[in-house]
Amino acid sequence: METVVIKLGGSLIQNLSNTFFENINQLKMCGKKVILVHGGGPLINNLLLKFSIPVEMEDGIRKTSTEVLEIVEYVLNGKINKDLTIVCNQYNLKAIGLSGCDNLLLEASLYKKGKLGWVGEINQVNTNLLKLLLDHEYVPVISPVGVDRIGQKYNINADEAAKSIAKAMNAELLCYITNTNGVLDQGNKLIEKLTPNEVEKLIDEKTIVGGMIPKVTSAINALNEVDSVAIVGENFLNEDGTINGTIFTKGVVLSE
Repeated sequence: METVVIKLGGSLIQNLSNTFFENINQLKMCGKKVILVHGGGPLINNLLLKFSIPVEMEDGIRKTSTEVLEIVEYVLNGKINKDLTIVCNQYNLKAIGLSGCDNLLLEASLYKKGKLGWVGEINQVNTNLLKLLLDHEYVPVISPVGVDRIGQKYNINADEAAKSIAKAMNAELLCYITNTNGVLDQGNKLIEKLTPNEVEKLIDEKTIVGGMIPKVTSAINALNEVDSVAIVGENFLNEDGTINGTIFTKGVVLSE
């Protein structure tokens, strides 16, 4: 049975349409197993500002002091994970909310020797737990807070968590949900397929700009670990069950 891992950014979670959840139901009816991984950046930033804690980022990764980690845990494991799980279940998705701390789901260690504080990298994914849930038709909804064997928790980048889970589960597809249908050309037309070389060219030509650059970079990086990666909108399935979005492929490297 093929697995699809879907990564949802924190900025999208509050405004998801019925179509998104109906698409997940459609995937399940096609016999696919679905895993959701979510972020929560905007709400984390709001709370940090409220408590006068500096928001510090480096290369797109949040510097995570002990104070910041507490806020990250509260937002990701508490608020967002449970809210998203509840909405999923309103659409009869049999969702189970989990954090990476549950049964060492995301076993992690310190990233770059602690240069960014309590930021973690994933060493191992508890695939037995995920397979158990998927075999019983559940949809795991995963918050990317990891833990090590002595109980230290870590803030893990949600894109990295989704990629590690997709790799460990030999997923058929890793989908990054965005607020457009995928990568658009300069005439706002969807680009259905892209290779790493084509992405580089489109960034140079300023066709891919702003917030889409880190998204395509994540997708290209994920291709090293996962066979098929897509950037899609909320309505990510066509009526025939194919992907409505931009699919990234490794492309053929021609020798000179």
